[in-house]
Order: sequence, then structure tokens, then C-alpha cells
Amino acid sequence: MNDLAAAQDTDRLAAIERARRALLDGHAPSQNMVSAELQQREWIAESWQRCLDRSRSPNQRLAFDVLPAEQAQRTLDANELLVQAGRPVLEQLSRAIADMRYFTILTSADGVVVGANGPIDPMDRRASLITRVGVDLSERSVGTSAISTALKELHPVWLHRGEHFYTDMRYYSCAGAPIFGPDGHCAGMLDVTGIEQPERPELVHLVAQSALSIENAMVLQRPHALVIRLNWPGRAMGDDGDGLVCVDRDGVVVGANSIARQMVTRLVPRKGPSMHCSDLFAMPFESLFDAAGRGGAPIEAPLWTGLRLQALALEPGQTSAQRLPRHDHTDVAMPLKDVEIALIKSAVEEARGNVMAAARKLGISRATVYRKLGLARQK
Repeated sequence: MNDLAAAQDTDRLAAIERARRALLDGHAPSQNMVSAELQQREWIAESWQRCLDRSRSPNQRLAFDVLPAEQAQRTLDANELLVQAGRPVLEQLSRAIADMRYFTILTSADGVVVGANGPIDPMDRRASLITRVGVDLSERSVGTSAISTALKELHPVWLHRGEHFYTDMRYYSCAGAPIFGPDGHCAGMLDVTGIEQPERPELVHLVAQSALSIENAMVLQRPHALVIRLNWPGRAMGDDGDGLVCVDRDGVVVGANSIARQMVTRLVPRKGPSMHCSDLFAMPFESLFDAAGRGGAPIEAPLWTGLRLQALALEPGQTSAQRLPRHDHTDVAMPLKDVEIALIKSAVEEARGNVMAAARKLGISRATVYRKLGLARQK
């Protein structure tokens, strides 16, 4: 860190400490006590206040308790899909931040750690304490943190050192983002943490994108007959920025990601009967299956609001016509066995390496997937 950055970080920590002291003394922090940035993040003071309302003191020592073995196992079992979808994303994210000495943590919706990855120093107790599977990092347990506030506020957050409530947490800088399940409810959160590291608020963007990747993988893990990729007309399609809606053979929605829920306001979590394609799009739902049968070309899908979206309807294992692998750029057809292998590879890629999930989508056994890909490697 250069001298200017170090001075700015020192000033920022001093402003945070003044705000903390004012709140703990029973006074609302005045404008000359905190930076403009902190004033815009009132959720920090709200979390501090909740801790005080529980009769907690910042100087209380934290135990960083791990759940009893049976309870920890139940948590892991209940979050199996989250862990499966998160594992490859945590590995990719850890590679991106490895040189910064930040590491990744995945928690349940209750703030219990179900996975961790990255340069976790086993000799540094501050790192090992918070990365153990089964440790409770909820607000009730460890106070204000990126994990607890992301789960409370349901949006990405950044917390730097003294912004944590407890003194025992003052070493950590962390970015966190909630992960929404296929049903639209919060399924957990993704966190990147550094210990006594320079402030890196840009990590919020990175962790939010990574959380969306996990979310998309969880949607695609749901058994489905059709996945509908959505985007606005003129926008490129085919990456994690697409809305995803998965439906069964009758057109009933079995899962959607948060991008789709932002685009189609009728896609809100609800109790009662499941949502149907006809509730979302002002068109016969059979048209989406027809589009998939024609090779995966995008169509325009009118919404009941009068807006229109691009919709790319794909059957499990199907890829868009534009991305179907070819030997060259001629119109020569691929051999059937090569098409089969290409579709299996695509399914495994969409399942983020989860062979079992890919096999379920294709309606074949896991052994068949391995055998077919093994034959492909021998060619």
C-alpha cells in the first residue's frame, strides 16, 4: 500500500471508531464524526444497535462456536445443492483473489459455514476459526459482519475492520452477497475475507457476480424439461447475466434466478399453486418448446406488461445453434456420435462439472457420461 492509500485507510478507520464510540455512548453519530460513505450505509449502525439491544458489548470475547456434530451434519445435508453448486465457483473465485490474501466462505441462510476455499493460513487462528464447517457466523453469534448483514439486508455489502461490532472481529475486511435459491428465497451467502488487508470495496462486484453463478447453477440443478434464457432485445445472450427460468413438460415453473425475477415481475416467491409459463408470457407456452425443437434460436417473448424479451429456449443438454461445435465453418453435418459427445460436454459444463446433475438432465447414467467422455478423450 502506498503512503496516500495508507493515510486514507487510517483516516477511514478513525472515522469509523468515532462513529462507534458515539453510538455506544448513546448518541447518534453526527455528520462530522463519520465519512459520507458511512452515512450512506446506515445498515451498519442498525446492526450495531441490534447487537446493543441484545445487551452485547463490543469487548465481549467471541467463542466462534461450531454446531454440535449432528446439527452440523443436518445443516450440510439441507444445503447439499448449495454446496455442490458453490464448490467450483469458490475454486474459481479463490484463484482470482489468491494474490490479495483473501479467502472465500460459503454459508447457509442461517449464517452457518458450509464451505471455504483459498489461502487459509492454518497457523493463523483468526483464519481457521471462521472457516470451519459448522461454525455459526450469524449476527446473533458474531455481531455485525458482511455475512450477517448480507443475509439481513439481502444485498451485497462491504465491511472494513472496525465496522464490525465486536473487537474480536476488527481484523477482518470482507465482501458478502446473498444467494437466492430457485424458489426466490435466500438460500445462503458468499463471502470473501482478508485479515489485516487493505480495503478492497471493489470485491463487492466480484462476489456478487460469483454469487449469481452459484444461483444459476442451483437453478439448472432442478429437474426440468426446458430452460429459458431471458435478456432484453439487443443484448448478448449465453452467460451468467441472463435470466433463467426452468419449466417442466407442462410449462410449470420449477425454478428461476434473481435476474429473471427482476425482468419478469410476476416471478415472485409465493405460496400456493406453482407459476405457469402462461402467467409470465403473453403467448402460448408451447411456442417455447417449438423454438427449442427448431435448434435453440432466440425468439421474442411478449410479457403481460407490454414489454418484450429475448427468449432462448433450450432442452436439457441442448446448446444454442450459434454455439453448437462444428469441425469447420462449412455446412457439413457433424457425425451423430460427435453431436452426442458435444451435447454431453455442454450438459456437464452447464452443471459446472457436476456429472451426476448432467446425467440427470440428459436422462442417462453417470457411468454413461464418463464412458462417452472417455471415448472422446481417446480420439
